[in-house]
Amino acid sequence: MEVISYSYKTILRFMKNATAAHLAVQSKYLTGFSSLSPAVWRASTITFSSLDEFVARKSRLPDGYTYGTTGTPTHRELEARIAALDKASHCVVLPSGQAAISLVMLTMLKAGDHLLITDSAYGPAHDFATHLTHMGVEVERYDPCIGSGIADLIRSNTQLIWLESPGTVTMEVQDVPAIVSQARSHGIRTAIDNSWASSLYFSPLSLGVDLCIQACSKHMGGHSDLLMGSVSTNDIALHTALRALQATMGQAVSAEDCFLVQRGLDTMTLRLEAQSVKALRLAEHLQRHPMVREVLHPALSTFKTHSLWQDQFSGSGSLFSLVLQDAPLDAFRAMFGSFRHIAIGASYGGLHSLAAFYHAQQQTSRLFPSIQAPIIRLAIGLEDYSVLATELNQSLETFESVCIDSAKSGAK
Repeated sequence: MEVISYSYKTILRFMKNATAAHLAVQSKYLTGFSSLSPAVWRASTITFSSLDEFVARKSRLPDGYTYGTTGTPTHRELEARIAALDKASHCVVLPSGQAAISLVMLTMLKAGDHLLITDSAYGPAHDFATHLTHMGVEVERYDPCIGSGIADLIRSNTQLIWLESPGTVTMEVQDVPAIVSQARSHGIRTAIDNSWASSLYFSPLSLGVDLCIQACSKHMGGHSDLLMGSVSTNDIALHTALRALQATMGQAVSAEDCFLVQRGLDTMTLRLEAQSVKALRLAEHLQRHPMVREVLHPALSTFKTHSLWQDQFSGSGSLFSLVLQDAPLDAFRAMFGSFRHIAIGASYGGLHSLAAFYHAQQQTSRLFPSIQAPIIRLAIGLEDYSVLATELNQSLETFESVCIDSAKSGAK
């Protein structure tokens, strides 16, 4: 067999000609094309038209194209849509909601700084804040219902106040305007996890919050099949710092996932409206059940921070929690084991309903526990209301039956 070899110069010439041909074909076949679906632009390498453009490539940041880690037009289109929903000027998408949380904390905090974080925040947010203490950041939890009292906790080195409203399991709604007012008067930045209500039902940037974080995996994606997070802001300096660190850490998002979130955004309003209405209806139904001690849903008039929800929100999410009557763990096991349509898992915003369980110890270990009992968190999907109501009624009957049997055994 004859072996064919090429010189290095010949290979480079082939590559240059192939690149030119690719660009010519791309330009030719895009002309006259239009679609209802966003294009999926994939790239690791971004090419430049001249040496000078290449040398000055970082001047394109924060939103220009320099390398695949900083994104493609597919990423920019999604970021623009999320920013518009958040009433923001800028947005960065990240590989997960937790990645967005971590990026914000890393961008805003350094050794010697002080972070105030609500006690009701997402568990992994607390975990990452704890990690930052090993890097010299001072972390302090505060009562989510503190309101303007946050002023008493502010120190000379406080750099960031972290909010999440409502809380991820116990659902406390925070007095965001009061906290923001105190933060601004002291020159302190604020960040909020707005995943529960989404930007459809709550607009924290309009209330003066500096950074709005969302888990796009939830309502935006809407199908439980992707991971993504976003950070929106109206401050170009913050946005530039976020983009720079996102690129430095290689926190890149796939163009395909950006496409899926864009597709999810097209139906998010319809999905969330249906899910939120159903969730509130189920919360009201369960509130009357004898096995239910308390329903934790901000839109219920009986909920302790309902008035704050009423003042700040235009709707409610698909997630709420239950506190049941005192019972052995076996009663909860039996209840969860009886589910047929409700899956067991810790997420929300998808088409399918989910149930998650949180031990009493997880509540009592909090610095400011509002509940000292096991909590069941329900994420409501798009199943028929009657199907979910019937299943929850039957599961509570199973729960009660085990409680009765346990009481009889204890009486012997």
